[in-house]
Amino acid sequence: MARSYYDILGVAKSATEKDIRQAYRRLARKYHPDMNPGNKQAETTFKEINQAYEVLSDTDTRKKYDQYGENWKHAEQFAQAQAQGRRPGATTSHTTSGDPRPGGGSPFDFDTGGGFGSILDEMLGGGGRTRRHGRSRAAEWPEAPAEVPVEITLEEAYAGGTRILQMPTGANGNTRRLEAEVPPGVDTGSRIHLSVDGAELYLVITVRPHHRFTRKGNDLHVDLPVPLADAVLGSEHIVETLNGRVALTIPPESQNGQVFRLRGRGMPALGSPAQKGDLFVALKVILPTGLSQHEKELFQELKRLRT
Repeated sequence: MARSYYDILGVAKSATEKDIRQAYRRLARKYHPDMNPGNKQAETTFKEINQAYEVLSDTDTRKKYDQYGENWKHAEQFAQAQAQGRRPGATTSHTTSGDPRPGGGSPFDFDTGGGFGSILDEMLGGGGRTRRHGRSRAAEWPEAPAEVPVEITLEEAYAGGTRILQMPTGANGNTRRLEAEVPPGVDTGSRIHLSVDGAELYLVITVRPHHRFTRKGNDLHVDLPVPLADAVLGSEHIVETLNGRVALTIPPESQNGQVFRLRGRGMPALGSPAQKGDLFVALKVILPTGLSQHEKELFQELKRLRT
C-alpha cells in the first residue's frame, strides 16, 4: 500500500494548513534536486513531497483525499454511483498515475518524469471496452471538448512536463488516456494545441499563484526580508530561485524596498526555454522589536549623533 500523503509530509491527519505548509517547505529544501545533485532517491522523494502538498494544501482536494484515499480523484464518480444505487466504477475503468492535481475537475494528472512531446496512441487501462471492426478512432471522441482547462504550479510552468489526458470516448462513460507536452514557459492563458485521431483539442493553461514569487511576463519578483543591521552595515544573503540558490551581496546603507536584479533567473520564454527573464529581489528591512534597555540607549545615542 502506498504511503499516505500525511506520512510523506510527516504531519498528522489533523494538521492545520500552516503545519502542512511548514512541513512542505522544510522537506522541499532538504530534498530539492539542486541540494542533492545526482541523488535519484532525493529526486523521487522531492516529487512525492510535491504530490502530497498539492493535494493537502487545497481544502477541496484534501477533503476528497480524507474520504476516498488513493481514489480521491474519482470522488465525484463514486458519489454519482452511490446516488444512482450502483457499485462505483461498474461501467468506467480508470488507471491513474503521476502527480495528483487539485483544481476542481481538471481531467489530467501530472508526471515530471519526462517523455515530452509525444501523443500516446495506445489505450492504457480502462478494461471492459469494445470497438466495432473498422470504426475510425475519430468517431470515439463525441464528448471531447474543444478546450480543456489545466491548472499547474509555477514550478511546473518553469520546468515543463507532460500531462496524462483522460478523455471520454462515448456515452458509456469509458475514458482514453493520452500523453501531451506542457512546454516550459507557459503562462495563464497559454493554449496548447493537440490533434488526436482527427480531434482538435486545446489545453488552456492556468498557473496557480505562488506563495513567494510574483510573475510579470517572463520576470519574477520576490521579497527578501533582512535585519536592520544587515541593511545598514551590508551583508550577504541566500536567495531561493526556481533554479537553485544564489548568494546576493547587499551593500552597506541599503534602503527598504531597494530592488536588486538577478539576470536570467526568471521564467523561460515560451518556445525558447534557453532565454530566461530576470528575478527582481526587493529588500524588506525588518525593524527590531523587544529591545533591551541597553539597545534603546544605543538607538538614542545614534539619534543624538544623527541630529
